[in-house]
Amino acid sequence: MKRTLLLACALIATTSLALVGCGTSGSAAKNSKKFARNFSYSKSGEITKGEAATGDSVTISIAATSDMHGRIYPWSYSIDAADNSGVGFAQTDTIVKEIKAQYPDTLLVDIGDSMQDNSAELFIDLDTHPMVEAMNMLGYDLWIPGNHEFNFGLDFLERNINNFEGRVVCSNIKYADSKKDFVLPYQIYVIDGVRVAVVGAVAPHIKQWEASSPEHFQNLDFTNPIDSLKETVKALEGQYDLLVAALHISRQGEYEEEGKSGVFQIAEAVPELDAIIAGHEHALYCEKINDTYVLEPGRYGSHVAFTKFNMKKDESGKWQLVDVSAENIATKGKETSKEVMDSFKWVHDKAQANANEVVGKVSADFVDGVDYITGEEHVTTMPRTQLEDTALMDLINEVQAFYSKAQISTAATFNNDQNLKAGDFKRKDVAFIYKYDNTLMGTNITGENLLKYMEWTVGYYQSAKEGDVTIAFNPDFRAYNYDMLSGINYEIDISKPVGSRIVNATLNGEPIDPKATYKLAVNNYRFGTLMANGWATLKDVYYSSANDAAPTIRDLIVKYTNEELKGVLSPKCDHNWKLVGLPSTFNDPDTIAKIKSGEIKIPSSSDGRTPNVKAVRK
Repeated sequence: MKRTLLLACALIATTSLALVGCGTSGSAAKNSKKFARNFSYSKSGEITKGEAATGDSVTISIAATSDMHGRIYPWSYSIDAADNSGVGFAQTDTIVKEIKAQYPDTLLVDIGDSMQDNSAELFIDLDTHPMVEAMNMLGYDLWIPGNHEFNFGLDFLERNINNFEGRVVCSNIKYADSKKDFVLPYQIYVIDGVRVAVVGAVAPHIKQWEASSPEHFQNLDFTNPIDSLKETVKALEGQYDLLVAALHISRQGEYEEEGKSGVFQIAEAVPELDAIIAGHEHALYCEKINDTYVLEPGRYGSHVAFTKFNMKKDESGKWQLVDVSAENIATKGKETSKEVMDSFKWVHDKAQANANEVVGKVSADFVDGVDYITGEEHVTTMPRTQLEDTALMDLINEVQAFYSKAQISTAATFNNDQNLKAGDFKRKDVAFIYKYDNTLMGTNITGENLLKYMEWTVGYYQSAKEGDVTIAFNPDFRAYNYDMLSGINYEIDISKPVGSRIVNATLNGEPIDPKATYKLAVNNYRFGTLMANGWATLKDVYYSSANDAAPTIRDLIVKYTNEELKGVLSPKCDHNWKLVGLPSTFNDPDTIAKIKSGEIKIPSSSDGRTPNVKAVRK
């Protein structure tokens, strides 16, 4: 029976967390090996930290970060500005040092997605990536690889696993041919005499997210984490006093496949776990699921998940867990570590220089009033780019259609505030309007499947009702999954239920023919969605930029600017799609005035990732 425990959950921050596209893949360092890989990660064996306790009680502590996404300095290179929200290893190190001053033998863990985003791709050819160097310098004991660790190829990942000075743990990555583990499924630490076993797992959808680059997961299988954790826990029976899971998996899992396996389901299915420290969702929470305690520290190092386990010896001398306390400690306002800032100034300097390289000119602003209601350049109500066609989205789709020679292109907004402003066009502006290192793919798709895909993506909107003044988004449907298409004309009737909203879809004046085949430009992440839903297969692919000299969509935007637009970007919008079925109360002037004044605030999702999740009503 699970031991009865007490939990003190403290969320030390109120900062809302914005979206990042989990699951999005990027360009690869080329992997030329075609035969089944045989990477061998040999670090193993128990690790002892501290001296055995002399008394009959001891406190075991674990500090964890997750989804650091290229943050060492508290800096955002996509806009080349300081990030004062509390991010980066330079600030998490300050908290960890404070923790270790009280608990010297604290186990330090990172739960994945460290080496992607925020100009991290500039350093993928180095023997050791700076993010791994930083983890080594800060003394991380354990690293659970996230899905983004696979973005740049297996050679890259294996090299950095070997160069990480701690242990790398993940139980649900197996070799397809031998069924052996890719890395260690667990690690046992003897901390102050207490045997602490840490098991790891990652979201199992990497083959879908990396579908355009199968060499990124060559000869690997990603198994159901509940199954792998049950198997691992069974193998650990009798070897631990305390059992903790570090999981790069969201709370409820992803997609609607049978047997969803989010960390909440794992907490129910594997009751032997004394705590779960999670990542991947970029969420901030600390909750109890049955008798297991689950917390996640947000993203970018905004918080450090800190968990304490009070242990006491019973009459037989065996350690028993008495209670648990857990909190997410905010880094905002903390001083930066001078050691980290000095050691990685070269990374900061290189990223800044790259961000400020001028690659063209912008003749005029591309979006007039990023916020739909206030007209301001920061979204506080509704993002304009998701409510109407804009020159910005048309530019991205224009680039994609040109290089893939597609009839139709589709793209999403990754940043609610994204815009191009008149003046120099710099690489940081490219990153600002296209956040991820996605590659471009051209795929054949039937009209029937195209319409199914379009119906799926407009599920981002909640159904509009009479009395609604604003348009609400589905909090369970991430913005990076809402795509806007070019090359065809269509309307989205949001008065209708999900699955029957696309109306008047035409190409060159003719209705989309369900039996015809069309050429569609998508990024590699969205192609994974098409494959997962049976709307396209690898055989349908006729173009991929992954092997080109300019492999990413960001590279192609720069190339198109210089070679096709002669260095000058000018806004133009074809207004090929629009929302219809709006209630008569939409944009009611009196209510809109109250929203502008701040008297009425449009609610965001509880995790802060989706704005505008409930319609304001008249």
